[in-house]
Amino acid sequence: MAHTPAPQSLPVPSATPTRGGMLLDQYAIRDDAFRRSQGHRLSDFSSLPSPCFPPNSALTPGLVPDGLMTPPTERSTGEREYLSTEDEIRFMQSYTDAVAIWMDVMDKEKQFSRVLPYLALQSPMLLNALLSCGAKHLSLVEGRGEEKAHYYYDEATKALLKCLQNPDRNTAECATTAVILNVYEIMTEKPSQRMTHIAGARALIRECGWDATSPGISGSCFWVNIGMEVLSCLAFNWQTAWDPDQWGLDLEFTNWTPTPRTGGSVDGEKDALLRSTEGDEELWVHRILYILAKITNFHASIPRFQEASPHDEQARRQSRFNEWKRLKGLCDAWNSNCPRSMQPYGYCHTPSSTSLFPRVWLVKRPSTLARLFYHTAMCMLAQINPMEPRDSEDNRVSQLLHAHHTCGIIAHTNDPAIASGALRSLAVAGAVLTDRREQMEVLEIMEKRSKETGWRLGRVVAELKTKWGWESGSAAASRALSAAAGTSSGPTLPSFLSPLIRPEEGQSPMSRTATSTPSTLKPTVNPLLANADFGKKNHPYQNWYEPPSRTAAASPQTLWSA
Repeated sequence: MAHTPAPQSLPVPSATPTRGGMLLDQYAIRDDAFRRSQGHRLSDFSSLPSPCFPPNSALTPGLVPDGLMTPPTERSTGEREYLSTEDEIRFMQSYTDAVAIWMDVMDKEKQFSRVLPYLALQSPMLLNALLSCGAKHLSLVEGRGEEKAHYYYDEATKALLKCLQNPDRNTAECATTAVILNVYEIMTEKPSQRMTHIAGARALIRECGWDATSPGISGSCFWVNIGMEVLSCLAFNWQTAWDPDQWGLDLEFTNWTPTPRTGGSVDGEKDALLRSTEGDEELWVHRILYILAKITNFHASIPRFQEASPHDEQARRQSRFNEWKRLKGLCDAWNSNCPRSMQPYGYCHTPSSTSLFPRVWLVKRPSTLARLFYHTAMCMLAQINPMEPRDSEDNRVSQLLHAHHTCGIIAHTNDPAIASGALRSLAVAGAVLTDRREQMEVLEIMEKRSKETGWRLGRVVAELKTKWGWESGSAAASRALSAAAGTSSGPTLPSFLSPLIRPEEGQSPMSRTATSTPSTLKPTVNPLLANADFGKKNHPYQNWYEPPSRTAAASPQTLWSA
């Protein structure tokens, strides 16, 4: 018989700082916090009712501050027929139109916008999580309504924490809810409110056994979680906590020999046509994200000291150069063998009246994101060649070429679905520009995107200006500290979009001090996910998590896969 937590108030544990310096919010679980959520089931997700709450319990709607009503139900089972309030409809529309579209950009089936909202009608916990994201986006754009977003987030979090105490819970439902709550936190401007679910989502994904091979919503959750981590590591010069070679991705393409796209025989033209009609753009986005993650890890492992022996130093540099060439080969193979739809459909190099950058147009949304990742990867490789300084003639030409293509794609694209990847790529590309007019246009693009998304890009702008020599590093640092303290006038850019301003390979190593030793300068693995495994001592959800029962642990692979 499934164990159900007794209806009693739960103790509030003390918040414990994680290695990433974040705090897990304290949640007092009250009896009435769940009285409106009792009895929901997930019959469409599995053959068993959801064990998070006892079935067929009485449901009592209630009001909360500001006149907001917890989503009511119209069935005794806890399922809902439809959304029934103006706020619910508005927030869900905001979620599907402005949030789910970028979550779905790597998902062929568009699970987050087309499937998850319907499944959420059967899960009050998941529904609250989706509504929190929609309300959050509106609060960023409109500058009001933050309290409603936080209310839905708080309700979903409390429900998740209580559900995690039940060994017979629906683990897929919990993992999906945690991923959505992490997306909410990514959009949250205050550092103290960020990243409380990122480790939990990752730990639950691992517990469910989801990876690149998982179908349906399971796979969608994996790719959103991995994508956010790669962008975060790219921003902070961290290595990914989940080794890309362990994602389970089909790596057949890594052994391909680059194939020329022009000229050749009739058979070669037929092969090119087959590539152009494959239509699996999302798979190729996954592949270039894998390559970008590998390059991000390589960048984060740049030695910060020289070996004592010149021979050892030369051997290490040669070893890293061999790895650099392998990564460059992966980029070339991806670019040469990807479907025709992943290449620009239109390209005009001549600057126009609206932009100094070339007009680069890709028809499909996944293709646009993939091309941005490709140019970002190539721009980074030109900065970290172990055998050549980044300011050598060849490296400067390569950096500017890929930076101009990146800026050209973004300058002529108004698709909000690629905003997260576009801004990350724009920060990398913008840092290598030297022409004052081009730098000004990058700032104009960022200002435009800020108005569209609600994100405040002040910190990114300040760091780019410092990189360009427009203002001192102390001024930028002061502005960043002010934003981190929550004293800025508006929301700051989500942390995973911060620009990459780090020492590069090919430059002189950092000066060593008396305390600077190789052991203290080793690469940093993403500290936010260092303990994202329930098998570790300091795992997420410390005071709520109970291991799933044998039955629950055996079923996640089949849940939500349709």
